[in-house]
Amino acid sequence: MIDAVRAFAAAVLPFLFVLPLVVIVHELGHFLVAKAFGVKIDQFSLGFGKALMHWRDRSGVEWRVGWIPLGGYVRFAGDENASSSLPDKDSLDALREDIRRREGPGAERKYFHFKPIWQRALVTAAGPVANFLLAIALFAVLLSAIGESVTPARVTAVVAGTPAARAGFQPGDLIRSMDGRAVGAFEDLRGYVLLRSGEPIRFLVDRGGTPVTLTATPERRTVTDPLGNEIRMGVLGVEARARPERRRYDPITALGKGAERTWGVLDTTLTYLGRVVTGRESAAHLSGPLGIGDAARQVAEYGGEGGRDFGERMLGAIVALLSLAAVISVGLGFMNLLPVPVLDGGHLAFYAYEAVAKRPVTERVQGVAYRVGLAMLLGLMLFATWNDLQRLRVFQAFGGLFS
Repeated sequence: MIDAVRAFAAAVLPFLFVLPLVVIVHELGHFLVAKAFGVKIDQFSLGFGKALMHWRDRSGVEWRVGWIPLGGYVRFAGDENASSSLPDKDSLDALREDIRRREGPGAERKYFHFKPIWQRALVTAAGPVANFLLAIALFAVLLSAIGESVTPARVTAVVAGTPAARAGFQPGDLIRSMDGRAVGAFEDLRGYVLLRSGEPIRFLVDRGGTPVTLTATPERRTVTDPLGNEIRMGVLGVEARARPERRRYDPITALGKGAERTWGVLDTTLTYLGRVVTGRESAAHLSGPLGIGDAARQVAEYGGEGGRDFGERMLGAIVALLSLAAVISVGLGFMNLLPVPVLDGGHLAFYAYEAVAKRPVTERVQGVAYRVGLAMLLGLMLFATWNDLQRLRVFQAFGGLFS
């Protein structure tokens, strides 16, 4: 029984540490900017479904914790549902008259849908922006308090028969740039190459003080990542066996580095999705809640390895999970900016139309758009969950029960 409880805790607690943190910050972005503009708010919910607990503050906002910890929402006064869908002109007129009848003339100015378009757009964009700021802050804190392990980008060995060998790389080469991007560490090289199999990359190396230009095309190979997962990725064929050095930064420099890392995660996401769309990369790496939960478990275990006691193992796990939370936060912010109805980006697209046309999108068009957007979102979630089940070998486990 004790072992079962420990296994459950190891699988669930890292997930409950990472995802709620990212979701709370996203919703707080909407909430705080709305409050700054004087918007009347009914509910702030972490999670969906029946409330496990709830309370109301002095301003009348009901704070809720739902039993399904897969998201959250801020519900503004006057919303028909938690997605804050946009009323059309007739619905707005009816809502305005109803508010004036109940609360008096001018009361509608506290309601989200009667705020100027620019304020509504800022409230909507505040969620994704908060996710990007969270990522920057988490990376900055970790780089300032813990630092990063950096391996010099000097080639110590070239694997025979690889793209690097064919391109003419030699031991001792110091890699300065790739496709015009500066290389500060070997980790920069690895991160750039892994998603560019089949694409020629132009390198500038320092060979004994002489600049040399080389072009190599990474090959897709199966490798094992630090967590023990086998993945298909681009491989160049150079090794850097120098001892890594630990670098820590002052808070200001760490903020800049945090912004660089956040942009790096976003750039990697865009590159991967672009290659999926063009058929050069498999969509098998798209993950849903199951995949995030498993990644959180693996990252926590990896971060806790080597700790001399429980305290050190716990600290290592928390540091690793904070880094994962930063990456997930970037992904959540980016996803919510996609111009898909029911997401923040879809609302922003509707506001852009309203600003140009001087009227909201019609109820009929909104209805169709929301149904299509919801279907797209559910389809993506089902596909990601299927990937997770395949990756976690759930079907093989069930198959073994009946063999």
